[in-house]
Amino acid sequence: MKLSAAMKPVTLTRIGLLLAAVLMLGGCTRGTSDLREWIAQQKAKKGQPVPPLPVIKTFETFTYADQDLRDPFGPSAVEQDAAANSGPRPDQNRPRQPLEMFALDSLKMVGTIGAGPGTVALVKDPMGVIHQVHNGEYMGQNYGRVTAVSDDHIDLTELVSNGNGGWMERSASLALGDK
Repeated sequence: MKLSAAMKPVTLTRIGLLLAAVLMLGGCTRGTSDLREWIAQQKAKKGQPVPPLPVIKTFETFTYADQDLRDPFGPSAVEQDAAANSGPRPDQNRPRQPLEMFALDSLKMVGTIGAGPGTVALVKDPMGVIHQVHNGEYMGQNYGRVTAVSDDHIDLTELVSNGNGGWMERSASLALGDK
């Protein structure tokens, strides 16, 4: 078979590439004896010793048997009884007044009627109803008793829990135009 002049360079190039590939593959088959020798050397080396495991400390168990005793951080029974039985306390038997069902900060003083000791305060509740408040009446949810009514504010004395089963007095006021 006779090759044309145009096919001769393509064929020669293919033959050259095929020959180069065969030579490169021949270089890879040299063997792995040097690799096996290096692995054997690494395995023969003595490794560093492993540090010993730490000694686990055994803890002595403790049974807490004082659970039924008095709490050392709380008040004693004597202090609780004294706090509950002394000091002011709210009158639970009196009839509740309309403004006692609202928190004091939700009430708004909107004006007064009269002058002097007979001054009557006008207080608006959250529902928009205006109530007349006299000296000695109650308002707010902390048993707040009105102690004084003036032209620009209402003074109250509230009873709040002291945390020990008793009550303590706290001053409060409602100023004209608050909120």
